[in-house]
Amino acid sequence: MEKVFESKTKEVLASLGINNINSGASTGTQWLKTAGDITSSYTPIDGKEIAKVTNATSGDFDHIMKTAQEAFLSWRKVPAPARGEVVRKIGLALRTQKENLGWLVSLEMGKSYQEGLGEVQEMIDICDFAVGQSRMLYGFTMQSERANHRMYDQYQPLGILGLITSFNFPVAVWAWNAMLALIAGDVVVWKPSSKTPLTALATQNIIRDVLKDCNVPEGVCNLIVAKSSVLGDNFVEDKRIPLISITGSTAVGKKVGRIVGERLGRVIQELGGNNAIIVSKHADIDLAIPAIVFGAVGTAGQRCTSTRRLIIHEDIYDDVKLRLLNAYKQVSTRIGNPLDPKMLCGPLIDVKAVDVFVQAVKAIAKEGGKVIFGGEVLNGPGFEAGTYVVPAIAEVQNHYHIVQEETFAPLLYLIKYKTIDEAIALNNNVPQGLSSSIFTLDMREAEQFLSQAGSDCGIANVNIGTSGAEIGGAFGGEKETGGGRESGSDAWKTYMRRQTNTINYGKDLPLAQGITFDL
Repeated sequence: MEKVFESKTKEVLASLGINNINSGASTGTQWLKTAGDITSSYTPIDGKEIAKVTNATSGDFDHIMKTAQEAFLSWRKVPAPARGEVVRKIGLALRTQKENLGWLVSLEMGKSYQEGLGEVQEMIDICDFAVGQSRMLYGFTMQSERANHRMYDQYQPLGILGLITSFNFPVAVWAWNAMLALIAGDVVVWKPSSKTPLTALATQNIIRDVLKDCNVPEGVCNLIVAKSSVLGDNFVEDKRIPLISITGSTAVGKKVGRIVGERLGRVIQELGGNNAIIVSKHADIDLAIPAIVFGAVGTAGQRCTSTRRLIIHEDIYDDVKLRLLNAYKQVSTRIGNPLDPKMLCGPLIDVKAVDVFVQAVKAIAKEGGKVIFGGEVLNGPGFEAGTYVVPAIAEVQNHYHIVQEETFAPLLYLIKYKTIDEAIALNNNVPQGLSSSIFTLDMREAEQFLSQAGSDCGIANVNIGTSGAEIGGAFGGEKETGGGRESGSDAWKTYMRRQTNTINYGKDLPLAQGITFDL
């Protein structure tokens, strides 16, 4: 089986244009001759090297920025539907490479192959969404208080989008942002996670022919792989970049927000989540259990929308707990190579992430909680990389310090409640506010959860889990999650500048509010 995986991987890398050593910077169709340090990308599956990347230098960054600035001057003049046509063709190109890119996502990041395919499908879906949106960049008309005047507002291209993505969705988040930015008339400078650079390089190779065939100006779609010592604070503090979009930890987001705020730039931040599912005594438990398990175990708990807390009504607590233990026992027998379709849970991204998981398990006991399943680090044949753990379930109190934090790993907390008011308060009583859910067949409970006195999260669901957001809705959260929105709904407005216009088509010059000014 291992030889089959190795053979398939070689085919995938060749198809995606990934060489043994790769350039770390591109302006669209041109790869730069980068001369920075050479770093390796390792798969968390077995710890083996996949390929190398030559990092970009500060000179490469300057070149990219100048190229992007020049490209924006012409790209902003291209009609939005024509920009949408480019995005449509990008979607078609992604379709042809869906299986290969999905395989590479799984290989480099560690999520299951099915999840890798799902991530590429998200890229395709947002392309389709953006194509339609390119014909619907609507403004509004208003009634002027002055005779023979017309007022309206419109949305104009903004400039350069600086995009920083995380390892857990190494390509989908690029698409969520970049496709909307492109139809808005912006240009993109993408800095991918240093843990997953190869998926970014592969994506750039996929869109390369589209950009060339459509005569897209060089510098519209840029990619730069660089160490933080070369491209770190200087990236987000660059005044040439009016909008920064970052996916990452709350701590990093606070720092970026401060830097961008000091120069009065804009920022979209998708940061930490501490997502809860409320399981009511009126819930369809058969419906709830699969959603809970996938939310907590899917992607080895490395989604920002992963289910971290389970708030269960006391009358059904023991039943739900027993069902979860049985489900987790099944999952524990199917932990392994995520490229194997029989496996349900793959590795964490690296041994540092494993250590965070281990320390969290220890902290639970110190604060008075109890781990009732899992928590071990796996070793032995197939687990030599040291990146595999047994997903854990723990009984805790919501106020525990460790529960108030986000542990980016498969660690699920069980918490009891008595009333719906208490459950909602528990859901809200954490610093983060990304995703939330309630399982109930009681209409009053569901509506209260969605009301102004309900969940304080950016995403609130009924009878589905916390993870698996559709691209049609605006994605993002509140509080320490950052407050940004990307993907669907009217998130496109963030990538544009709003302008109010007043036109006087009369012969007089009446001033607003009836003011007179005699000369």
